[in-house]
Amino acid sequence: MISELSKSDLKKKFFVAFRECRAKTLALFEGIDEATFCRQVHPDFSPVGWHLGHIAYTESLWILERTAGWRCMFPQYRKLFAADGLSKSERVKLPALQEIYYYLNTVRDKVLHYLQVADLETEAPLWHFLLQHESQHSEIITFVLEMDKRNKRCGEFLPTWGVTQESASLENEMIEIPAGEFEMGSDLPEALDNERPVHRVYLEAYFIDRYPVTNAQYRVFIAAGGYKNPQWWSTAGWEWLQKEQVTQPLYWCDRPDFDRHPVCGVSWYEAEAYCRFAGKRLPTEAEWEKAAIWDTKANCRRIYPWGNVQPKVEFGNFDTTIGTTTPVDAYPEGQSACGLYDCLGNVWEWTASWFDGYEGFRYYPYIGYSQVYFDNQHRVLKGGSWATRPWVLRGSFRNWYRPGVRQILAGFRCVSVLGLK
Repeated sequence: MISELSKSDLKKKFFVAFRECRAKTLALFEGIDEATFCRQVHPDFSPVGWHLGHIAYTESLWILERTAGWRCMFPQYRKLFAADGLSKSERVKLPALQEIYYYLNTVRDKVLHYLQVADLETEAPLWHFLLQHESQHSEIITFVLEMDKRNKRCGEFLPTWGVTQESASLENEMIEIPAGEFEMGSDLPEALDNERPVHRVYLEAYFIDRYPVTNAQYRVFIAAGGYKNPQWWSTAGWEWLQKEQVTQPLYWCDRPDFDRHPVCGVSWYEAEAYCRFAGKRLPTEAEWEKAAIWDTKANCRRIYPWGNVQPKVEFGNFDTTIGTTTPVDAYPEGQSACGLYDCLGNVWEWTASWFDGYEGFRYYPYIGYSQVYFDNQHRVLKGGSWATRPWVLRGSFRNWYRPGVRQILAGFRCVSVLGLK
């Protein structure tokens, strides 16, 4: 049971968080033109303007219509902004920017008005979900806009952070994770359906990279003809490579001052091939999560690698604070209990696991959020990126993409059972 005082405090927290999250979302659209607003930059992703309308649509559907019981105020947008209404390529025919702003603001005003009378005893999970829903779409908007910028520059991207960093590459250091059980998943109030329930998992001992794979390390793979040698690729990966005809990561930044930054813009197949080349493999989701948030000495799970303290700028590169990647060893205060760097923020990390529900999974608030992707066609990514908002930043959070997607915020780290250091 939630006390009346606790409900009041929680409402205030939701009010502040929703306002802060919306300010961050709208800041992404400052100075945007109509063409950029409506353009589909990549076939895997919708135009940024669609995401803005979808955020309003989702709040209206779940809070105003299904919870408060109000009539839909904008029925003309149902098909356009529903997740299953139109294909991504059909979402380019959008209302004017100011019209979507009006839609967004009108819905949000009604939502915050309803919050004053909302019964958080039963509705709190929905409010947590919607806050994170906007955070996730805000991150998609961020990297779609980033891809659009890089396309206009013919792939060239010259971030300012890191230009004075040492160019020497890091040692290929690995950390041993002892055999034993740990608690995986989360039962926190904000945990999404695919993170639940917490469950015990036993893992044999393994070694995991202290840092995500860097540009310098990945360059060795490229220089050795990694994209030309089927030895390093799975059958599916080699078929993907022959179709895509790529020879380096998406928007590859081959500059010495970025040697210590994590490689990004790689598909799951590219990450898998590099691991084989290095004599290692991708971690399973369980291996990643244990190394990132399990404290072996204290025998307990942490919310974040560094502990249970809320995310701060000293702990990692997230929330678009920097606006690009940073060296993988830049945040020693964000280390996990076993000494891993960069577990949260900088780049998402591919894992070997297919996205699926844990035993006892129950969908919330609808089947289409997670369950429809339990199809053995999506791989799990963990950790967050430089664009991940703090409301979805935790070690148990699960992202997922098809293995052939080259997502510019995605990188990886490796594991081994051979004890290589």
